Formats: sequence, structure tokens, C-alpha cells
Amino acid sequence: MELVEQVLGNMSDEAWRVRLTAPETDVDWLELGQWDAQKNRLRKTTGKGLEVAVSLDRGRHLRDGDVLLWDEASRRAVVARIHLCDVMVVSLPDPARRPTADVMETCVRLGHALGNQHWPAVIRDNAVYVPMSVDRKVMEAVMATHRLKDIGCSFIDGDKAAAMLAPQEARRLFGGAEMPADGHTHGHDHGHAHGPDDGRPHEHHHDHHDHHHHGPHAHRRRGPADEVRACGRRSEAR
Repeated sequence: MELVEQVLGNMSDEAWRVRLTAPETDVDWLELGQWDAQKNRLRKTTGKGLEVAVSLDRGRHLRDGDVLLWDEASRRAVVARIHLCDVMVVSLPDPARRPTADVMETCVRLGHALGNQHWPAVIRDNAVYVPMSVDRKVMEAVMATHRLKDIGCSFIDGDKAAAMLAPQEARRLFGGAEMPADGHTHGHDHGHAHGPDDGRPHEHHHDHHDHHHHGPHAHRRRGPADEVRACGRRSEAR
């Protein structure tokens, strides 16, 4: 078994990219799901059968393309490959085609549905992007339970979603989510679900300041997406 206590580099770095793509280099991939990659301690087997134990400093986690092991003599490397989870896309109703009261009610219900589950979300235009932290059928059941009017739900590949979002939005969507240990959702007591215990104190992450400026101190008119964001925060704050 090989122990990894620090990352050597990343394939996005020019020097490592040249080294790892050379014909004589043998790259062994450590395939990880998004939620495993959030842990600082884990044990996995590479594609070629090498057992690897990762033990990083607290607060650090693996990124796609991280170089974990490198042997100069044999030109062998172990590199992490992260597979992003699918994303639920919630389509919001067009406020121009519905009464304001109906739009507000839908936004409140959606904010409660997402905030009560502590699901991270990113809003782009009139759609809300939520990473799959539980089974797809569970997420669909949660949305159906709240009886949201004129709301459409679909699921897309995580890589496709990441390509549609700004870098900071993708980090919020894929970098801050935590997988519940038992795969269940939260009840209405607003309890917290924790990932597998790796010896660290449990942490909870809530984005309470999500204010973006486009250009020098630019503000835009509040729309239904803003109401969803605000309602979600209020639900989490209860």
C-alpha cells in the first residue's frame, strides 16, 4: 500500500502535463466520485490494482488531475480522476406570464424545499442547479412533496453543468456539498446529515453572503431567482 500525505502537483500545470503525457510515462488512475474527493482521508485501489491511502491535512481535498505518486526511474504516476455527480435542474416559471402572487408562492416553496434539505444550489438565469447528494428518486420525491406550481425538474451530467457555469459557481456546486452518510434526506427538524467519519470535527457550510457584482457596483432588478435564494437562506436560518 502506498501512503499519500501531500499532492505533488496537477495535470493542469504545464510541467506535469508534459511529463505525464510523454509516451514513456505510465499513468495509473485513481478513480474517485465527487463525494470521496471531498474527504481528506480515504483508501482506494487504482485502476491497475495499487492500493493507495490518502491522508491530507485537515481542510484539504483532492482535485481532478492531482498527481499523487511519481517514480522518476520507472516513469510511473498515480493521478486522481474525479467524476462529478449529476445535477438536478429546476426550471423556474416566467414571471412575465404569471401573477406576482403565484410566482412568490412558488419561490417560497422552492426555497423551503432546498433549504430544508441543506442542498447547495446555484442560480443561473431562471434555473436552479442542485448537485445530486442523494438518490435521484429521493430528490424527485422531495420536489413532488412540496407541490411546486409550473416547476420543471430534469437531470444533466455534472461535467455538462460545470461547463455552463462560471468557475466560482462550479466550485460552490461541486466543492462544498457533503454526502449524507445514510443517503437519506433531512426531516423537518432541520437536523444535519454528516459524511463518513474520518476523525475530523464535523463542519457545516452555509453560504450566507451570496452577492455578485457585474461591473463597477452594478445592481439589477430582483427576479424570481433572487427570491429563491433569499427564501432558501431564511429556511436554513430557522
